[in-house]
Amino acid sequence: MARRPKLRTVSTVVTFLEMTADAQIRAMPPVNLPKLALMRAEAPPLHFYRYLYDAIGREYYWIDRKDITDEALAELIQHPDVNIHVAYVAGVPAGFFELDRRRGGLVEIMYLGLVPEFQGRGLGKWLLSEAIATAWAEPTTERLIVETCTLDAPKALALYQRFGFVPYAREDKVIEVQD
Repeated sequence: MARRPKLRTVSTVVTFLEMTADAQIRAMPPVNLPKLALMRAEAPPLHFYRYLYDAIGREYYWIDRKDITDEALAELIQHPDVNIHVAYVAGVPAGFFELDRRRGGLVEIMYLGLVPEFQGRGLGKWLLSEAIATAWAEPTTERLIVETCTLDAPKALALYQRFGFVPYAREDKVIEVQD
């Protein structure tokens, strides 16, 4: 008989941020990563998406897409108005961002992150900059939103604000996570 994972609750504060015009703040690619590429993953295979989601989100308690069915996940990530861009360093997936355009002029950065091996090299600033530029490249974009919480990387909130996002709401939240 399989052992059931032990669950525990974790408290966090979620900050909702917005940008209503492109702040035109851009970060150059890190010079210490010369073999850097960003590619849109068109209809990404579920196993690849699940790998990225887990590798990046494990230590930050990304749980929203962990237990959903393959069919539900495919419907989300392979939707024509959802764009996933993967950063590669020397051919290795280093991070990704996901833009959700399903609500017309409102675009949401659903996920943005780096695998642990590529954190601390300036890649996060560049990846956020690329996500913002990609969102605003579409002329129908009127508002770009993102949320972060106290479980995310410690510098996430400050980074979003440095790139022009402004907080518009906060919410206390309790989630259940597996030990």
